[in-house]
Amino acid sequence: MLNKYKSLSKLKLMDKGVFFMLLSALIAAFSGAVAKILSETMDPIEIVFYRNFLGVIIILYSLKKIPVSMNTSKLHLLFLRGLFGTMAMLFFFYTIATIPLGEAVILNKTSPFFVTILAYYFMKESIRTPTIFALIIGFVGIILIIKPFGIEISIEHIYGVLGGFFAAAAYATIKKIKDIYDARIIMLSFMGIGVIIPLLLFIFTPYVDFKIHTEPFVWLLIGLMAIFSTVSQWLLTRAYSLSPASIIGVIGYSSIPFAVGFGIMLGDSLPDMYTFTGIALIALGGILVSKKSSNEKK
Repeated sequence: MLNKYKSLSKLKLMDKGVFFMLLSALIAAFSGAVAKILSETMDPIEIVFYRNFLGVIIILYSLKKIPVSMNTSKLHLLFLRGLFGTMAMLFFFYTIATIPLGEAVILNKTSPFFVTILAYYFMKESIRTPTIFALIIGFVGIILIIKPFGIEISIEHIYGVLGGFFAAAAYATIKKIKDIYDARIIMLSFMGIGVIIPLLLFIFTPYVDFKIHTEPFVWLLIGLMAIFSTVSQWLLTRAYSLSPASIIGVIGYSSIPFAVGFGIMLGDSLPDMYTFTGIALIALGGILVSKKSSNEKK
C-alpha cells in the first residue's frame, strides 16, 4: 500500500512537471510572437535592450528584498554566461524578425546538439554511437531547413543556427556555476550584459538607431514580453525540479507547434515539405540526445 502511494505521488509530481513544461513552452512561443510583432517597429537589438533592461530592474528589486552573498571566484564564467546568452538572444530575435517564427524557434532548439559537442571537447564527456546517430539526424534536419542545395539559403537561417550554438555555450557555462551562484545572480549577469552590448553597438557602430518610443501599445508589448519570458523561465525551472529531465526535454519541443501556429496567425506561410521534415528531424535528434544524456547521468 505504501509503495502504491509513493508511485501515485511520483505520478502526480510528474504530471505537474509536464503541465509546467507545456505551459512554459506555450508562453515562450507567445513571447516569441510578441517579439515578432515588436520587430515591425523596433530593431531586434532594441528589443534585446528593452527586454533585458526591464529584467534587470526585476532582478535588482528581488535581490534588494532577499539579498544573497556574492562569490568572486568564478566571475569570468559569470561574464561568459552573460556574453554567450546575449549573443544567443541577439541572433534569436534577429531570426524571429526575418524568418517564420516556427523556423526561428526550431533552429534555436539545435542547442542540445551543440551542448553535446562542446561537452565532448571541453568537458571530456564521451559521445557514444547512438548519440552520434542522433546528432547526424539533427544536422540533416538543419540542412533541410536551410536548403543549401537551392536558391533559398539565407544568412538569417545561419544566424538561427548560431543562436542555437551560443545558447548551448551559455548552458554549458551554467553547468559550471549553478552550484556557486544564486539563480538570480546568473540571470542578472545575462540580462546586464544584454543591456550593455546593445548600448555599445548603438554608441560605437552605425548599425543601431535607438529611438525613444512613446506609443503605449509598444511599451505594453515590451512589458508583456519581459513578464512572459520571466514566467516561462520560472515554469521551466519548476518542471525540471518535479519531473525527469528526459521527459521534460521531450515535452519542451512542444514549443515548436505552438510557434508555428502563432507564426501562421501573424502571417507566416505554412512550412513546406522540406521544412516540416527538417523540423521533425531536429526534434527527433534533440529528443534522442536529451534522453541519452539523462540516461548517462543515472
